[in-house]
Amino acid sequence: MWVSAGQPFSHTKISESPESASLADTSAEKATQGSDTDLEVEDPEKTFKGVTVTELYLEACRLMEVVPVSHFIQNLAEPYINLNHHGLGPKGVKAIAVALVSISTVTHLELEDNCILAEGAVYIAEMLRENSSLQKLNISNNHIGTAGAEAIASLLLDNLSYLYVLQLSGNDLGEEIAPYLAEALMENCLVKELDLSHNEFSEKGGQLLGQMLGSNTKLENLDLSWNYLRTKGTVALGTGLRGNDALKMLNLSWNGIGNDGAMALGEALKVNNVLVHLDISNNQIKNEGAKKLCRGLELHGKLSILKMAGNPLTVEGATELVMSIKKNPKSMMEEINISNVVVNETFIKLLDSVCNMRPELDVIHGAVEGYITEIPKQHPNPMKVIQNYLKERNLRLWDFFRNIDKDGNMKIPVAAFRTAMMQQSNIPLDREQIGELVRKLDRNQTGFVDYSHLKEEKPAQKPVEGEMKEEEEEEKEESQK
Repeated sequence: MWVSAGQPFSHTKISESPESASLADTSAEKATQGSDTDLEVEDPEKTFKGVTVTELYLEACRLMEVVPVSHFIQNLAEPYINLNHHGLGPKGVKAIAVALVSISTVTHLELEDNCILAEGAVYIAEMLRENSSLQKLNISNNHIGTAGAEAIASLLLDNLSYLYVLQLSGNDLGEEIAPYLAEALMENCLVKELDLSHNEFSEKGGQLLGQMLGSNTKLENLDLSWNYLRTKGTVALGTGLRGNDALKMLNLSWNGIGNDGAMALGEALKVNNVLVHLDISNNQIKNEGAKKLCRGLELHGKLSILKMAGNPLTVEGATELVMSIKKNPKSMMEEINISNVVVNETFIKLLDSVCNMRPELDVIHGAVEGYITEIPKQHPNPMKVIQNYLKERNLRLWDFFRNIDKDGNMKIPVAAFRTAMMQQSNIPLDREQIGELVRKLDRNQTGFVDYSHLKEEKPAQKPVEGEMKEEEEEEKEESQK
């Protein structure tokens, strides 16, 4: 049993030098049942007042012979604690786990890159069985391996934690753990966001996770990028997507899915009506695969973001993608990223005509064929154009954004902002300028133009001048390169 704040240290038993079990021999099940490394209470009926969580943590650190983390102590009352890259190790994370059992304030914990290994992951899993407040957990890049992942999977299977965001990226997870994770996610009814990127799942792992998608009803965001799913794994995921009514975001970039994988996803999109964000960048998809994907895009009514950069497409494949949006009256597409694809004037004319009908659409493409030898098209800085417009009307930048913001929450969805700008007949900006403006106003690619920082600005021209000063400095930097 874990000790809680309010219990005396004289009645607790902490192994001062716990042995790390070998990753090959230790299973999460054995580690969580009657382990000698658990923090136990000899008299569970007897509790004491006056022992703070800080004192409990410091005592655990003393017995584990680790240096206390001051940042952890200072933020015990905060909902968010970031302990990434602190070199905690298994013992350090055990001391933190001991304290977290008694904390109800922390809802988001970051523990990335701390070399906690399988042993540390088991301590975290044990803590989560007792903790009822932690909702977001990041234990990426910790080499937790199969044994540590089994402990986490067992926790998810039993539905004994309150986690709905879990990041397990870069943890050497492969085929051995895939069956456990797939089974756990079939039963888990809480996790909505799961990051399994940068692991070693291959085609078999993809097949198991595909079966999971067919029955999971809660997972909304799944990141499987940088694995080895290949064609068979992606085909299975596509099959799972057909009957899935929950998943909204799927990242399959860097998996070598090829043309057949793209075809499987296209078939899934014909019947799936939930997915809104699909990333299949850098996947060896050629024009043939893009055409097969487009058969699904012509029918799918929810997808708003499609990332396909880094695939060996030509202008033929790019044209197919834009035509699929034109053919689909239900399409809600806002962004297609094919930034490496060189296009031509014919494509640009097609894109202009489609964007006139769909002003919310932004297609990020590569250079336009023939422009290299010609004088580049010059156009005014879009922020300067807006500045002139505001000066003429004696308006603040805040007023400008506020008039576009229908919800009034000071965050305008990029698609809504792009549409509003296309409809501003008094501001002479073309599609290219609006795209440039959006990328500058949403540099972190959050999907929103956040203007909340302008709320307290009162002088009419200062906000714009501040923005312009930044723009001018950027222009100088570009010209010096």
